[in-house]
Amino acid sequence: MQIEPTILDGVVILTPARFGDARGFFSESWNRDRMTQAGLDFDFVQDNHSMSAQAGTIRGLHFQAPPHAQAKLVRCGRGALFDVAVDIRKGSPTYGHWIGVELSFENGIQLLIPAGFAHGFVTRAPDTEICYKCDAYYAPDADGALRWDSCGIDWEFDGTPILSDKDAAAPALADFDSPFVWEGPNP
Repeated sequence: MQIEPTILDGVVILTPARFGDARGFFSESWNRDRMTQAGLDFDFVQDNHSMSAQAGTIRGLHFQAPPHAQAKLVRCGRGALFDVAVDIRKGSPTYGHWIGVELSFENGIQLLIPAGFAHGFVTRAPDTEICYKCDAYYAPDADGALRWDSCGIDWEFDGTPILSDKDAAAPALADFDSPFVWEGPNP
């Protein structure tokens, strides 16, 4: 597995090896022992899977507040999407900064997003599926969102996005009092 740090401390791009033949391919998308050896120690407890029927669907920017904060390992099961993480840790030198990565079924790239970051994506193809592991269970009382167009993200998308009511009504980053506090570089 190729492991590539990003400009956001703790956000990592993972590219699993694919072993293919005429039947297709096999890929190990997560191996706890190997990841722990690489300093990526997460105890994932929940897998989520969503499908967006139309290209141009934006989901996010979402987070789950402490004490139910979640790290996520995100991959694309079908189609293609532009996946984004935004640093929302008060006091962080990269607060409000973002990273975006093209995830597709074809490229197999994954994005590891620790707690303290908002997460969102825009679909690039119809019937795009996103699959992600979380290291904390869903807690509706801790569910939060930021407005998709308030963080200076270049979504590489022209047009009117398809949004949920929740995402359309989410507050802007400038009006947000983050429940996360930066505690220095991640180990």
